[in-house]
Amino acid sequence: MQASIIFLIFIFLLVISSVRVANQYERAVVFRLGKYERTAGPGLYFKLPLIEWQWKIDLRTTTTAVEQQETITLDNVPIKINAVIWRRVVDPKLSVIEVRDVGNAVVQVAVTALRSVIGQHSLDDVLKAQDAISDSLQASIDRVTEPWGVKVERVQMKNVEIPESMQRAMAQEAEALREKRARQIKAEAEVDAAALLRQAAETIMQNPAGLELRRMQMITEVGAEQNTMTIIMMPSEFVDMARAIAAKG
Repeated sequence: MQASIIFLIFIFLLVISSVRVANQYERAVVFRLGKYERTAGPGLYFKLPLIEWQWKIDLRTTTTAVEQQETITLDNVPIKINAVIWRRVVDPKLSVIEVRDVGNAVVQVAVTALRSVIGQHSLDDVLKAQDAISDSLQASIDRVTEPWGVKVERVQMKNVEIPESMQRAMAQEAEALREKRARQIKAEAEVDAAALLRQAAETIMQNPAGLELRRMQMITEVGAEQNTMTIIMMPSEFVDMARAIAAKG
């Protein structure tokens, strides 16, 4: 009787020690005597004591920062750049069997891919087309990590640092472009003003009374400035008469 009770207690403890629970975002990769047996979870599952052991894998998206890397662009400009990777495990079995430390492996792949992809683009592309370069990085890293059961969801570059001498050169270039644009705008304004003046002259030639109105307006504008200038207004007929006399002489 006492032996039976001890046996039942032993069985009970054995069952209790075999019960395992995996959260909704976890999977347990179970090995039996060193050989892959199954992927368990989520929820309740059993693991045989002594002959089975497990490795729990988190399936949630993980953010991994890539330390600042110094690389050279296609136009031979040294830059320092950081990146952030969003990844998640899609196949727990592969992430355990095919690679020893999946997190470190992804970071090392990202470092290599970052230097390779940046070396294929000029500095202007790195500064202006970061989204396209990030997509290229994501595809390059994902091709390597796919056999490991890891999906790279997104790669984002940040903190692009360039040498101070290059910053000064870029500032001078930007200033020169702004000056060029300002001169172009001024020249276009002068062309437009000349065209409007020509139209005004043609209108006045068709209606001489318009010239008299313009003269009176000019006198009003000068008088509004409260100066001591004296203006004598001569009718346009006098000018025509003087031209006729000069022609006869």
